[in-house]
Amino acid sequence: MSASVLYDAPGPKAVVRNRIYAVLGSLAILALLAVSIVRLSDKGHLAPEMWDIFNYSGIRENIADGVVATLKAFGLAAIGSLVLGVLLAVGRLSDHKPVRWAATGFVELFRSIPLLITIYAVWVGFLTDYSMWALALGLSIYNGCVQAEVLRAGVNSVPKGQREAAYALGMSKTQVMTSVLMPQAVRAMLPTIISQLVVTLKDTSLGFIILYPELLQTARLIASNTQVNGQYPYVSTIVVIGSIYVAMCLALSGLATWIERRGRRAKTGITMAAAAAPVTAADPVGTVVGAGAEVPDGRDGTTN
Repeated sequence: MSASVLYDAPGPKAVVRNRIYAVLGSLAILALLAVSIVRLSDKGHLAPEMWDIFNYSGIRENIADGVVATLKAFGLAAIGSLVLGVLLAVGRLSDHKPVRWAATGFVELFRSIPLLITIYAVWVGFLTDYSMWALALGLSIYNGCVQAEVLRAGVNSVPKGQREAAYALGMSKTQVMTSVLMPQAVRAMLPTIISQLVVTLKDTSLGFIILYPELLQTARLIASNTQVNGQYPYVSTIVVIGSIYVAMCLALSGLATWIERRGRRAKTGITMAAAAAPVTAADPVGTVVGAGAEVPDGRDGTTN
């Protein structure tokens, strides 16, 4: 039995009680799922005909087009948010007050505005005829502000001695930021950065507000324009489209895990040299570097 400052290990009675609660909670969840399935089945939402619509080539093509449109918007938003995040993070860490204040104001402003409003404002105000770019720009602005805070936290987490050592070597602030601080910040905050990219991928579903034909908009059109047995297949469409979203997010998370593992396996550090042999009384001046090495006698640079 072990305990920590933040958590006391449960005793035998608490362990039994927790297991009972876990079993009861699991049974309650299973009961709710069973009730939901029975109700959906009674209303005909689980009928085979509701799922057979996805065998139609037209619907499959629409879903494929929606996936491609979603990935296009996500790709643009991911690149834009990362670039903007780096610029804003550097601006917030700047020694110049106007630059720091401007970057701080931009970050705090667009982090406070709901993302849906930002996307709609960009679409209406600037890119009415380009819904994909409006969606990507809105996502880039909001997620770029979040990524900026993540990178800033990563830079501040780097030990202060590394920054001081870089300045002592004569490096400029730009060189210190690009060569010393930012690479370590990205490596330290990589899981958080990828997690925010997963959020960016899911937020592409907000493109329906500006009529961008991404995956959720495609699902809405399929469910509202296809009638089976006098009903609209909302349940089957939600399950299928939701599964696609889950698969894409899991793929992105898997990529993050793979990158993180490769980073951990990377060889870092300095190889230690072999220990030097001790200096004997017969050789009080020289230092033996290794077996068979010639040692200067300290008088005229010649070797013994």
